[in-house]
Amino acid sequence: MPNTHANTPRRTGFLRSFIRWLVIGVVVLWSLAALTLVAARWIDPPTTAVHIQRRLQAWIHHTPYRERYNFIPLSHISADLQHAVIAAEDANFYQHHGFDWHQIQIAAEDDMEGDRTRGASTLTQQLVKNLFFGTGRSILRKGVEATLVPVAEFALGKQRILEIYLNVVEWGPGIYGAEPACRYYDETSARNVSREQAARLAAILPAPLKRRPERMNHYSAIILRRMDQMGW
Repeated sequence: MPNTHANTPRRTGFLRSFIRWLVIGVVVLWSLAALTLVAARWIDPPTTAVHIQRRLQAWIHHTPYRERYNFIPLSHISADLQHAVIAAEDANFYQHHGFDWHQIQIAAEDDMEGDRTRGASTLTQQLVKNLFFGTGRSILRKGVEATLVPVAEFALGKQRILEIYLNVVEWGPGIYGAEPACRYYDETSARNVSREQAARLAAILPAPLKRRPERMNHYSAIILRRMDQMGW
């Protein structure tokens, strides 16, 4: 008969070793992500998880893919586009510290009522997701993201968060950042985009692979009203 009593300590030891190395791996990966955020205060991200995800998807499905990505300073992006994106995606951007608890409460109540119409992710949360996690959704991803958001807020500050976000966010198939988006959709630079064009560009951010600026007249009008209400 096999000696089950002798095997039990081995299994227990293996399990403990596995858990220990798993925890070490998670801590190392989290530390690398946190250091990346600190470095991003001075170094522009060469790519993001979303960029890599789209390249892999194109390769797997054998579809053509051309990446347009050109990082420019925040001062080269029109104030109208900056304001339109904030009004559309995170109206309390300059008031919160990474999490908009009021919007989270509203989203939770809408979930319970089955009437969810918009998310509650701030620009900081979206930036962390773009940089490290891609477009996937899971409770685990949300949990890790929540631990990195305070690091981003502390290490980067609001203006750098906005600058990186506007430069890396997906604005269409293979289109990342304000400058390529303005060139592609409006044949102008991010510095010279008009107020109305900016609102239409901001309107497609929730679903950049499905929406087109020229079809966003209704939502862009809402964004323009929000900008007026916010003194912009």
